[in-house]
Amino acid sequence: MTDDSSTPDDRTTEDRAADGGVLDETGHDSQSDEQRGRDEEGEYGHWSPEAEADRDRYGRVSTDAGRDRHERASTDAGYGGHEGASTDAGYGGHERVSTDAGRDENADAPVVLELSGVEKAYGSEMAVSSVDLTVREGELLTLLGPSGCGKTTTLRLIAGLDSPTAGTVRVAGETVAGEGRTVPPEERDVGMVFQEFALFPHLSVAENVAFGIDDWPTDQREARVEELLDLVGLSEYGDRTPEDLSGGQRQRVALARSLAPEPDVLLLDEPFSNLDVRLRTRMREEVRRILKAAGVTAVSVTHDQEEALSISDRVAVVDDGQIEQVSRPETVFEHPESRFVAEFIGQASFLSGTFSEGRVETGLGTFTADMLQGLTDDYDGAAVDVLVRPDDLRARPVDSTENGSGMASAGGDGTASGGRHGASQSAGGDGASQSADGGASQSADGGATTPRTVSGDGVVVGREYTGPSFVYEVELDSGDVVRCEHNHASEFRLDRRVRVDLVADHTLAWYPAK
Repeated sequence: MTDDSSTPDDRTTEDRAADGGVLDETGHDSQSDEQRGRDEEGEYGHWSPEAEADRDRYGRVSTDAGRDRHERASTDAGYGGHEGASTDAGYGGHERVSTDAGRDENADAPVVLELSGVEKAYGSEMAVSSVDLTVREGELLTLLGPSGCGKTTTLRLIAGLDSPTAGTVRVAGETVAGEGRTVPPEERDVGMVFQEFALFPHLSVAENVAFGIDDWPTDQREARVEELLDLVGLSEYGDRTPEDLSGGQRQRVALARSLAPEPDVLLLDEPFSNLDVRLRTRMREEVRRILKAAGVTAVSVTHDQEEALSISDRVAVVDDGQIEQVSRPETVFEHPESRFVAEFIGQASFLSGTFSEGRVETGLGTFTADMLQGLTDDYDGAAVDVLVRPDDLRARPVDSTENGSGMASAGGDGTASGGRHGASQSAGGDGASQSADGGASQSADGGATTPRTVSGDGVVVGREYTGPSFVYEVELDSGDVVRCEHNHASEFRLDRRVRVDLVADHTLAWYPAK
């Protein structure tokens, strides 16, 4: 379900939805390119009677319940955990880490959005398959996945822009799709921030914000607009038009407009895709602050891993229409439940080995079972692949000269920085590390593993300069290829022989060998 081979004439419905188009029941764009329009900062909707009618239907939420329907609470706390952890066996047989965990402030909050067995088929193509998902009040959950994976279709099913083929969608306890019932989008109390912002250029900033609450009493409407413009930092911009604003300011106006009617759920479709890189980073922090200050429950969609990990309470990784994992950002990164998640998020390398008598022999030495997440004696004799990321490893150049301690001395072309040289990196909590001094490496419980030679583990075959760091690709003598991250001041030449030390402060994920 990728879009690599798609053309303007044969794109899938998911592809066109990801492009920001509103699709009708036949899967065709109900907004033309002319209606969407563009400017140098990003896309926004050019006004026409048809466009305003569409936006009235798709860009607004029901306001019948009024502003006092439910109270919002500030949620400025840090990471923590949600209830409802999954205990299904993960990929590789190890027990899943809590997959419904988020940040502490939402742990006891009521469920606001629930998807049960949701599916969506377009002919013989299944865009969304058996999706089960809950989002609690005040939580920010991000659907993360590659183009064409079904994440935008899932967002549209929540909004009511598409109807599920099977399953149910509930918002604030009310079934809005499924069980023989379909509630129109404008009656779902769901707000949406569109990918192209879709501001009306003929309206002022204040009028754009007030668009979804034009049936409120004048004094309440004006107070709400003033409150939201203050929240998004645009108090002095109410009389301006969208064309007078920067891309980041337009995004904040679009967010304020969607928050105005106090929706039960706010949906954000690739909210930062139209911004340049520097502005995108700043706006992530700003949007999260605004959403938490408003106490709104939000679901975002993106293919940007950094975005998902930086703003979300939880991340749901989607592939081929199915949710692979739902966890806190750090859990998804450190303990991905499937090889797909491991390879999709961040840079993944794998150390091949065989588990026997409580140990795994790898190209970087022997790892004891307590260093690997969920690896038990039940898997004795199994061939496994151990996940390591660049920040888990450090390379150390090997020279022909050895000092008295048996430690390889540094060459003249640079060494690893930060005090890693010649020092064993101990585990933090349940993690473990390999010794860097040429002696026996230590397991998390202090048990010595098999000593390693001082002749090195492999050769540098590639490097990537990112600015703050170098990422070196090392081909190990075992045939495995791993990546090691170093400070930008550390530089190794290609073909340099190195030792590679494990410096991870957490247990490692593993998977059945391919």
